[in-house]
Amino acid sequence: MRGSTARLHCGMAGVRSYREELQYIERVSPVAFRIKKGFVPNMNVEGVFYVNSNLETLMFEELKQHSSSQGHGGFLPGVKQIANVASLPGIIGKSVGLPDVHSGYGFAIGNMAAFDMGDPLSVVSPGGVGFDINCGVRLLRTNVDEKDIHPMKEQLAQSLFDHIPVGVGSKGVIPMNAKDLEEALEMGMDWSLREGYAWAEDKEHCEECGRMLQADPSKVSARAKKRGLPQLGTLGAGNHYAEIQVVDEIYNVAAARKMGIDRKGQVCIMIHSGSRGLGHQVATDALVQMEKAMSRDKIHVNDRQLACARISTKEGQDYLKGMAAAANYAWVNRSSMTFLTRQAFAKAFNTTPDDLDMHVIYDVSHNIAKVEEHMVDGKQRTLLVHRKGSTRAFPPHHPLIPVDYQLTGQPVLIGGTMGTCSYVLTGTEQGMSDTFGTTCHGAGRALSRAKSRRTLGYEDVLGKLADKGISIRVASPKLVMEEAPESYKNVTDVVDTCHEAGISKKAIKLRPVAVIKG
Repeated sequence: MRGSTARLHCGMAGVRSYREELQYIERVSPVAFRIKKGFVPNMNVEGVFYVNSNLETLMFEELKQHSSSQGHGGFLPGVKQIANVASLPGIIGKSVGLPDVHSGYGFAIGNMAAFDMGDPLSVVSPGGVGFDINCGVRLLRTNVDEKDIHPMKEQLAQSLFDHIPVGVGSKGVIPMNAKDLEEALEMGMDWSLREGYAWAEDKEHCEECGRMLQADPSKVSARAKKRGLPQLGTLGAGNHYAEIQVVDEIYNVAAARKMGIDRKGQVCIMIHSGSRGLGHQVATDALVQMEKAMSRDKIHVNDRQLACARISTKEGQDYLKGMAAAANYAWVNRSSMTFLTRQAFAKAFNTTPDDLDMHVIYDVSHNIAKVEEHMVDGKQRTLLVHRKGSTRAFPPHHPLIPVDYQLTGQPVLIGGTMGTCSYVLTGTEQGMSDTFGTTCHGAGRALSRAKSRRTLGYEDVLGKLADKGISIRVASPKLVMEEAPESYKNVTDVVDTCHEAGISKKAIKLRPVAVIKG
């Protein structure tokens, strides 16, 4: 049953025409569509996806191509993947596609699904977290302005590039042995704090305070640890980056002030990275175990990539404990790069990170599964919320967000693509009821990596960045086509859709002045 054909037919007598497919999709608001049961077999709940008019065209074009190819070849369209997730056992509410949704492994990237912990049939699926466990974004502020860095922008970019190891196979500069790794997997940012790589306040401004308590390093394989040991404190390649950004717009003055942002032109640093090879191996190992569990427990799914296990089984629990350890690794990784970033800026300005006010505004995860309390049909329920390529966005007064943000709502960091703007949003009550407190995570791919390499030249991509006055340091220049803005959806469309839908609200817009990439 390998290959795309096996996945695409998934029990249907044949592939429907595009017109027939549209009978199952209904507009429910200017920025949302409902996917009715029957769109794919065995749907337990409906699906929903959020798009504005520009993103809508991309979404439906993908479905049209799938129908015209009779379901042969390529990825499943995002809308089909959202519906397949709706057929998983124990899912509650809706399978939600955010505006940056695009095809991924099993779950679409930009898909949220919650499973009822009180239902013994409920499952956990590694495809609903992703291979780069706790890939996420961290934003640091400074007290310097664009005019202060303008004369030294190239030196600053070079200093950051010199301090943070980047690229495929890059090795970390933070000293670490096997014992340190075990402790880091268990302790998360508490390890960074103990070793002097983090400030105490950093933890408060991080999801889960930078440590998932159910982490168990013994559930992480020796191979995963071997891959992770040399990579701690490294950026990696692909869509990961460190950017020097400046505040371009402030939409919500009160929220921005709480974050320490009080003027346009203020310099910030955004770091986007995850759990490197360790997280990838944890996911790969779990998929093997889950295939066996599915056979034993007779779990049937529409797509083999949706391999899963009952949450209560050994396989389900082992994955959640290993995933938590990989998440802790990712927070240590971002903390290590925060330390290196502070060092680079302090050196460039001949002062201390403290004097530069280099505090963490917030750190968000966008590939993770978490046990959370939510209201469902007027009752409080304990859910396992899978967020893949989507970000937690809790509202004001939620007990799990820092004291500083109780009145404004959780900051939500939305990274743009290389050379485009990024955003800070805040969580809303409507998001809690509509999407279990979830919003978008970034721009979302529009072209596959292979297509990007075929259609774009790296000299052109780098030239356009230079024309915009953006300094760039890249470890692998020939990979930049994959991350060019043309390869992605427009991040402003994505953010505006979430804002209009009310699932998160715009607070700050950031513009890049220097980009460091793998």
